[in-house]
Amino acid sequence: MTIIINRGENVETNERTTEYFSEAVKKDLDRFAEHLTRIEVHFSDINGDKGGPEDKKCVIEARMKNREPLAVTAQEDAMEKAFNSALGKVKASMTTIVGKMRNH
Repeated sequence: MTIIINRGENVETNERTTEYFSEAVKKDLDRFAEHLTRIEVHFSDINGDKGGPEDKKCVIEARMKNREPLAVTAQEDAMEKAFNSALGKVKASMTTIVGKMRNH
């Protein structure tokens, strides 16, 4: 499973934060690794330098083997909050999808 972290032009990340997000994805989605080929995390700042409530956006796209990609979005006031919210959504969706696959 390949993990790619992308950021928008107004989003500041460094090697440490990129590693943190990659490790969190591995930890939370490792049990689905046999079903996943790639995870892409996209960060953006909706209002740019202006700021504002819920202006940090995180989109996580999970590419599954032999299935359409799954994409979730979360907006919060902090990048980490948006990431954790989106990661929770992906985890819940993957649990449902893989559960249905096993039942068939």
